Amino acid sequence: MVSDDTDHAVMTAQALISSGGDVDLFGRSLGWRLRWWLLSLPAGLGLATLRACLKLWLGFPPMKSGVFSAGNGAAMRAAILGVYECDDDARLWQLVRASSRITHTDPRAEQGAMAVALAARYSVTVNDDSFRGEDYLALTTPFVQDHDLAGKLQLAVQRADEGASAASFADELGLQRGVSGFVNHTVPVAIFCWLRHRHDFRAALEAAICLGGDTDTVGAIVGGLVGTRGREVIWPAEWELGSSHFKELAEALANSRASHRPATPPYRIWPLVLIRNVCFAAIVLGHGFRRLLPPY
Repeated sequence: MVSDDTDHAVMTAQALISSGGDVDLFGRSLGWRLRWWLLSLPAGLGLATLRACLKLWLGFPPMKSGVFSAGNGAAMRAAILGVYECDDDARLWQLVRASSRITHTDPRAEQGAMAVALAARYSVTVNDDSFRGEDYLALTTPFVQDHDLAGKLQLAVQRADEGASAASFADELGLQRGVSGFVNHTVPVAIFCWLRHRHDFRAALEAAICLGGDTDTVGAIVGGLVGTRGREVIWPAEWELGSSHFKELAEALANSRASHRPATPPYRIWPLVLIRNVCFAAIVLGHGFRRLLPPY
């Protein structure tokens, strides 16, 4: 059982493999995957992403299918882009923009996604001895032009360096009732949890989820960033760290990055995805209705 956020990470990886990293081919490939993904009845689908997918089915090209929204849908696809294109800032920005504009055209959505992609890139290219939150922040300066988002990212770095708790940081942002799907809320909180617990997967993920709100997307971004450290991260021994499909996908993505040639990515059987999504939605609704009954 995975949320729509994991589905988007998978589709992004598949699009990178099938395009060989070519930006135009990547956008078209991701657009077609989003079209068919909508037909699998995914649970937790955001309104902006839903409208964009419907526009894709109506014939809009990927660069014109997005809607003006500063939601966090583009950011949840961005970590894997930063890992894939970790050598060239300009190409990474092009990939992030292509991925973002399929669903979200507000510049803040693009900038938030780029902040996540740069965090992933920084995480895989810098060793612990050289790791500095300030250095990551400097990478975002040319790309994050929104003053509110830039200020909150700076605050996230400062509070993480000070050893603050995720709850106190969220309170400082006015998010006492949970982290919203607004990219200027989601991304700074995700960056804080990553910086604060970048060697401990469980601690980072639990810190994000316990804040409440849009926990699946915030948790997915945090998990993507912390997971970039691979074996250097403390993984909970009792957790299953991915299915064989994800491992095959990771190997294919690594081969694609090395060759920069289009290839056929591993696929999941579409009817099984549909069945899984129906079961997932039933479980989510069941939990929701259960909370309406005593004991509350």
